[in-house]
Amino acid sequence: MKETDPARHAEKMAKKKAARDKIIATKTIEKGLLIVHTGKGKGKSTAAMGLAARAIGNDIKVGIVQFVKGVWETGERKVLDAFPDLCTIKAMGEGFTWDTQDRDRDVAAAQKAWEMAKEMIADPSYGMVILDELNIVLRYDYLDLQEVIDGLAARPEMLHVVVTGRNAKDELIEAADLVTEMEQVKHPFRSGVKAQIGVEF
Repeated sequence: MKETDPARHAEKMAKKKAARDKIIATKTIEKGLLIVHTGKGKGKSTAAMGLAARAIGNDIKVGIVQFVKGVWETGERKVLDAFPDLCTIKAMGEGFTWDTQDRDRDVAAAQKAWEMAKEMIADPSYGMVILDELNIVLRYDYLDLQEVIDGLAARPEMLHVVVTGRNAKDELIEAADLVTEMEQVKHPFRSGVKAQIGVEF
């Protein structure tokens, strides 16, 4: 039954607030987070770009390395390009592996992107580095997984790193501070709807 007594409601909410405040008071660690967005559902890169916007809004410089996507005209890229002092985007991919159909080329592109990622991670001017679709190249073994895990573990103490892409490796999930799995419940593509401007790109 819905609570309708205002005084009783206020009392319940006061108790909840006190309990929540007590929990929050115990959280004192401040550190850079390793964040992983994975799963079969849509929204992994989109969520990462939302974090980029939030960081920029707080005057935190963001570096973005796109491991798969080439220089696509996307809405988020146009927005983020408006902040050149606070956001650097490097589209290092050449498309999905089924587009190139050339493993050696894909491996070379992934390694070049990882070198760029390591440069950004080592650069103290960045507060956040987004490695978009890194999980894809790790899935296909285009990069050495242990080298990537070690490189992420050695990041500066206050640097946030966000990794996106489906099929995140177990070792990466174990190393991460925050992991979100996007679950697909329904997608318009299955009903014959093509990618929509402002939603997909």
